[in-house]
Amino acid sequence: MIPLKRRKKEAAAPSDPVTPPVLFPEVCIFLVERRMGAARRGFLTSLAQKKGFSVVQEYSGAVTHVVSEQNSFTDVLSWIERKTGKPVENGKDKESPHILDVSWFTESMSAGKPVPVETRHSLGTLQSGVSKEKDELFTVAPYACQRHTPLTHHNSGITDALEMLGKAAAFQGSEVRSLAFTRAASVLKSLPFKLQSAEEAKNLYFCGGHCQAVIQEILEDGVCHEVEVLKISEQYKCMELLTSIFGVGVRTAERWYKGGVRKLSDLEDMNIKLTPEQKAGIEHYTDLKQPVSLEEAKRVEHFIKDALNRFVSDLTITMTGGFRRGKQQGHDVDFLITHPDEEAIRGVLKKAVDWMDSKGLLLYHHTKVRSHTPAHRRSTHMDGHETCYAIFALPNLPSDSGVSGAAHVDLISPAARTWRAVRVDLVVSSYDEYPFALLGWTGSKLFERELRRFSWNEKKLTLNSHGLYNTEKNCSIPATSEEEIFALLGLQYVPPPYRNA
Repeated sequence: MIPLKRRKKEAAAPSDPVTPPVLFPEVCIFLVERRMGAARRGFLTSLAQKKGFSVVQEYSGAVTHVVSEQNSFTDVLSWIERKTGKPVENGKDKESPHILDVSWFTESMSAGKPVPVETRHSLGTLQSGVSKEKDELFTVAPYACQRHTPLTHHNSGITDALEMLGKAAAFQGSEVRSLAFTRAASVLKSLPFKLQSAEEAKNLYFCGGHCQAVIQEILEDGVCHEVEVLKISEQYKCMELLTSIFGVGVRTAERWYKGGVRKLSDLEDMNIKLTPEQKAGIEHYTDLKQPVSLEEAKRVEHFIKDALNRFVSDLTITMTGGFRRGKQQGHDVDFLITHPDEEAIRGVLKKAVDWMDSKGLLLYHHTKVRSHTPAHRRSTHMDGHETCYAIFALPNLPSDSGVSGAAHVDLISPAARTWRAVRVDLVVSSYDEYPFALLGWTGSKLFERELRRFSWNEKKLTLNSHGLYNTEKNCSIPATSEEEIFALLGLQYVPPPYRNA
């Protein structure tokens, strides 16, 4: 037997590697392991130390920079408190630690030195962070008419999901669930900051239960599984298609869907009986589905004013709806018409509509006469004004540039088509009802609904687009402006650009 050769005894590896010298003693970094993971945290720690940064494994008062990945300000503070058993406190003898996104860390590594902390790096500060945010959250008013809701806000990812769930609930015939999602989205739109955790939303009005789960899922995972399922749902896509047809509501769309309708051509193939309004909506579907720009809305306004002023020269004609609220595009254009002289506006809408029709400017129109039901007995969501619902043939710019509204539009030859179809609503209001009609037709839909709900629940007054009524005393309460209506209800005036609830 030949004895085995003994291997040479190797020098034992040092138990602790030599830590590179600290080049930036004024900076002490603590990496938050939550969502980062132990392996990545170890790699980033080694990288920082090699570049001369001080990185500690445990949080202490010596830490100057807390670095986190995919966490909110509140999440970081809560995680540290659970690990250490005590909260992160304001500095007494020194500045409080910076609570930072990992972007500050990566930029510092690239630069080879600590880069200045900018606003985009910070998740929040102890002085103005959580306590200030929670104070703001708890002061959010319960009614949309008590809040300022701008067009652009900080929580669009969440509100888009909630509104989609609201639409799906409406498609299923659940008005209560639909309204719940819509109200939650409205509250989040009014927040002056971006939600960082579901914890921040738990005490907000209408944001509990199902809505709370949706908020938490989006903040943690970036998407809502329920919404992703809806996006590929045949029923949802078909209902969205059918309800986007001019003249088709949810009930009609549901009936058609149950009957096997899946696309527009099925309506003709299955010999579905259509109203004149629906026929026009299908004929001009492509145009009507395309958003109307503000520039196009203003050109429509030029033609409408030209037509109306041919019969009464000094009418008040106001563009309402989303464009009055500051939108740059919408699905239709609404106009409110009034005059101090009651006789002046009598019959003016019919005359203008007939004239526009004779000039080929209307592809479809239906006029509803003024209701004779007493306004205070009318349902708050019903409108009794004289109204014309129309599809307008808006001439293209090359053909209407420098041409008056009297120019005839060619609606016969497809090859010579020089227009696009646009939805237009014309509403005539008496002068004393004009402030209420202006308020009602400006929207948004939820803002108006909440305003009327506030009026009844808090003031026991009935509000609609005709007036404000005290049903106990059986009398109306006059107002000469929107501002006065708000004042009568004890509300702070909300300008139109902040009614996008």
